[in-house]
Amino acid sequence: MSATLPHAAAAPERASGDSIFEASAFERNISGGTPRRWMSWHRRALALAALLGCLGLFTLARWLAATPYIDAQWSAGPGGTLVLQASALPALDAMRGRVLTQVRVAGGQPLAVDALLLHRWPRWQVDDIQRARQVAQHEGLAQRLALAPGLVQLQFADGSVIDAPVAPRGYPGLGLSFWPLAGVALLLYLFAVVLMLARPQARNLLFVTMALCQAGNLLFTALESSRTLGLPAGAMASDLPLRVALDLCTAAAAVQLFALHPRRLPHARLIATGGWAVVVLWVALTLPLALGSGEGVQLPLWWLAQGAALLLCGVALAVAGRSHRIEPNPYALVMRRLATAALLALLAVTAVVASVGHLPAVAPLVAASTSLAWYLFLAFLLLLTPFLARSRQVLREFALLAGVSTVATSLDLLFVAVFSLGTFTSLAIAVFIALGIYAGARQWLLNHLIGTRVLTTERTFDQLYRAAREVQARPARYPQLLTQLLRELFEPLEVLRVDRVPVRSRIVSGGAALVVPMRSADDESNPAGPSAVALVLRFAQRGQRLFTLEDARLADRVVDQLRRAVAYDMAVERGRYEERQRIAQDLHDDIGARLLTLMYQAQTREMEDYIRHTLQDLKTLTRGLAAAEHRLSHAAAEWKSDLTQRLTAAHVALGWSFDTDRDMRLSVVQWSALTRVLRELVSNSLYHGHASRIDVAFKLEGPLLTLQVADDGNGRNPQAWAHGLGLGGVRKRVKVLGGEVAWSENGEHGIVCAVRVPDFQGRS
Repeated sequence: MSATLPHAAAAPERASGDSIFEASAFERNISGGTPRRWMSWHRRALALAALLGCLGLFTLARWLAATPYIDAQWSAGPGGTLVLQASALPALDAMRGRVLTQVRVAGGQPLAVDALLLHRWPRWQVDDIQRARQVAQHEGLAQRLALAPGLVQLQFADGSVIDAPVAPRGYPGLGLSFWPLAGVALLLYLFAVVLMLARPQARNLLFVTMALCQAGNLLFTALESSRTLGLPAGAMASDLPLRVALDLCTAAAAVQLFALHPRRLPHARLIATGGWAVVVLWVALTLPLALGSGEGVQLPLWWLAQGAALLLCGVALAVAGRSHRIEPNPYALVMRRLATAALLALLAVTAVVASVGHLPAVAPLVAASTSLAWYLFLAFLLLLTPFLARSRQVLREFALLAGVSTVATSLDLLFVAVFSLGTFTSLAIAVFIALGIYAGARQWLLNHLIGTRVLTTERTFDQLYRAAREVQARPARYPQLLTQLLRELFEPLEVLRVDRVPVRSRIVSGGAALVVPMRSADDESNPAGPSAVALVLRFAQRGQRLFTLEDARLADRVVDQLRRAVAYDMAVERGRYEERQRIAQDLHDDIGARLLTLMYQAQTREMEDYIRHTLQDLKTLTRGLAAAEHRLSHAAAEWKSDLTQRLTAAHVALGWSFDTDRDMRLSVVQWSALTRVLRELVSNSLYHGHASRIDVAFKLEGPLLTLQVADDGNGRNPQAWAHGLGLGGVRKRVKVLGGEVAWSENGEHGIVCAVRVPDFQGRS
């Protein structure tokens, strides 16, 4: 349904029963001023938040850099053994390729180790028993490294024992991936701060919750990204309960957000309570684990975690779909698509991790790769969400690349685990498929997943050109033509008129609506003057996409071009008016004075009457030229008076009929064309047809104008006439009005000329 509502008195709420949509909260805040500038305290708060974030990040980095570690590279061997690959320490490097079995410190109990030490992500460990052993090994190693007096004993499977030095890992030991992941986490944190400072609203607090939770997940990933042995004590024990809680908080916040925005759904509070109840239940189940006293917990925690995350993602998807069904807001549609993408990505990650969980040689690589791709994908989706209508192309590309990377990683690991392909072969096939998806479906993904669409230049120019031509032809139809053009360009479901006029076009309601100022050509000095209104276009492309900043800029250019067309027409008309006044003045002062002199010097009464009638015609002509417009009723009275004088002097009867449903103002072009057509037709009946009676019938009904001149003269067979200057001039002037003219025989005697203008628009 599409409706253009009458001028509203205040906010763009429903002004009649034509609208089925409610005005959103953002649309009620339309104002004529520029967006509010950040005050000094906003800047200070942002600077303080950025400083605190950087200090927190570097505190984490310093804490991790001070953690003792063993400087060596390890890999998983046959049967889940831990194999030394390389080391910068000469004594250890000599043991390359041997299997490590135990780690001990002087006076302490030995710690049996295996390939589970390479699995640093308990959040993505499927088997609960393996996870318990994994956490126990990491925590035991962290305790021994912390107590080691500078050396730790490494025992290998062949019985050899090496004293390996233990030292803080330092900043170089953090690994190359630590800083990029920490940087993305800091970026998410700063985005959340900026959004909350810019618009401190409840739904933005939910976005802040999601952003901070995923920033925490990225910091966990960065902390566990090092390939060397030795992580901070307590990190592994709290990994699963805390990271799953962060994921569930993100999903529960999304459920509540979709229930509140872009419109509040029925039972929104109940829906939100259900989502957060899942988080509370998970915390209650895993709190003993986080506190280090959960050895007795015997639940399939990973499957519970994945099930709860998938459940909340599905609920968020259903809530977004419900919101779009109630009101076809494209923001809800885009949120539903993004939720679908996130759900499918999480399903893919779950399937990959579950399928290789029993393979100790592959499981650490799977956990590292899939979790990293998943969290980056989710982070870029969160970074993209506030800018869906802001055309941040870089963020969109990163989100697409992160999604494609998730697909590529999942395919690669599935090929290795299921089809037993080589590492290089599986990676090549996965990259080839992912790049094919990205290259072939990139534009489709931008159009349908993120909700953008590029308007073609040819289509836009063609529609703008046609509208500008129509505006130049009929300036009075500028509001209707502008509305029609915006409808054709953006295909909104609804168009409203409001009196809160911004300085330029604005995106509101997260891209669901576009506010376009609509001012007349003479409002340049007062943009928010009394003649100004604004159009609110809601739900672009029939509710299938969001408005973007490019749309706002395009709307401003369209309005500017149409106003230029109107201003050009006004300038041309002003020039014509001034030239007509000059010509009328010259005719009156020069030709009129000479005719008056001739009239007083006339030798006969007939000559004096002829010159007097000529002066009367000249007076009518100059008055018509000097006037900018004419009332139709006044023009009809002048036409009747003029014809009465002429026909009375020629002893010809006049039949006059004038019927109109309204009085309108004729432009000079319209007045001149009708006047000259009427005079030419009557002159033809007098001087060529030698008529004794002429009947003139003028009728205006709606936009249709008809003019009929009939006589009883001796003219016959008009189809055989040679159209000279007189009849050719009649055709030309009728064509200027947008009509057509036809001659036919008037029964047994005379000729009938019928003029028909189907769309006669005046200046009423």
